[in-house]
Amino acid sequence: MSLEKVKHIVADIKKGNIKPIYFLMGEEAYYIDALSKFIEDNILSDEEKGFNQTVFYGRDVKIEDIVSTAKRFPMMAERQVVIVKEAQDLSRTIENLAPYIENPQPTTVLVICYKYKKLDKRKKIYKSIAKNGVIFESKKLYDNQIPDWIRRVLTGKGYTISPKASQMLVEFLGNDLGKINNELEKLQLIVKSGEQISAQIIEENIGISKDYNNFELLNAIARRDMKKAFGIIQYFAHDPKNHPTVVTVSTLFGFFSKVMKYHALSNKSQAPKALGVHPFFIKDYEIAARNYPMRKVSSVIASIREIDVKSKGVGANLTQADLLKELLVKVVA
Repeated sequence: MSLEKVKHIVADIKKGNIKPIYFLMGEEAYYIDALSKFIEDNILSDEEKGFNQTVFYGRDVKIEDIVSTAKRFPMMAERQVVIVKEAQDLSRTIENLAPYIENPQPTTVLVICYKYKKLDKRKKIYKSIAKNGVIFESKKLYDNQIPDWIRRVLTGKGYTISPKASQMLVEFLGNDLGKINNELEKLQLIVKSGEQISAQIIEENIGISKDYNNFELLNAIARRDMKKAFGIIQYFAHDPKNHPTVVTVSTLFGFFSKVMKYHALSNKSQAPKALGVHPFFIKDYEIAARNYPMRKVSSVIASIREIDVKSKGVGANLTQADLLKELLVKVVA
C-alpha cells in the first residue's frame, strides 16, 4: 500500500539513508506531493536551502537544465536538493534523463514528481532509477479503501473516527486524498486528540448533512422506508450542485450490485471481505437482502441503468427531481 511505502521512504531519509534519485509517479497526487514536501523541508537546513535547493516546474524547464543543475556541487553543505514538480509535462523527453540517472551526482538529491503518469517498467530509464535510486508509484485508492485510509491517518495522529463519519467524507469529497486530508486537518484543530470524530462533528464543521446524504438514502431504501427516502430525494433536488444525480445513481448501482453478491454468498460471515465494506455496514446489506429477493435486485439494477441513461439526456428530458422520484418508485415499489 502507498501509505506503508511512504512511511518506509520517510524513515530511511530520517536515518540518513538518502538516495540520489527519487522518482515519484502515479495517479494519486497526494502522496507525491507529501513526499516531495517532506524532502523539500527536511534534507537541508534553512541556512543551506538558499544556495543548495532548486525547484523547477516541468512546463518551464528542459531536461538539459535539470541535468546541468543536478551535476553541480553543493555550496557549504553536504548535499543539494533539486526538485522537479509537475514533471509529467516533460513526458516526451523524460527518457533523456537516462544518462544522468545511470551515473548520478552522489551529492545531489534529485526528486522528480511525475503525476498522473508512470514509466514503462521495460524501459532502460526505469531500470536505472530502480538500481540507483527510489521509484515510488502512488496508486489511486478505490472508493471502498478510502474509509480505512482515513482511519489509519487519524490513528497515526491520535484520533478515531466513526464509520458513518468517514463514509460521509468519502461521499462528499470523493477519492481525492488531498481534499480529504485538508478537511481532516481542519477537524484536528477542533477535536481534541484521543476523541472520536463523529457524524455530528462532520455536519457541524464541514457542512455535510448527517441526515440527508447518499448513505442515509441507501439506509432508507434498504429498509424500504419510502417516506424517509422521498424526503432525502427532495433535499437532493433542491441542492443539485452538491448532490448530482450521477453520483446518486452510481451509489445505488454499487449498493445493489453488492446486495446481489451478498445473496450469492454461501458463507455470509465472509461478507465484509467479499463485498469490500466495513463490518459496520454489513447490516444494511443483510436488511436489503431480506427486503429485496435476488429477482427483485436484478430488476432494480435494470431500473438504475435505465435512469442512468435518462440522466444523460437519452430518450427523456426530465429534471433531476423527476428522475430521482422515478428511480425511487422503481426501486422501492
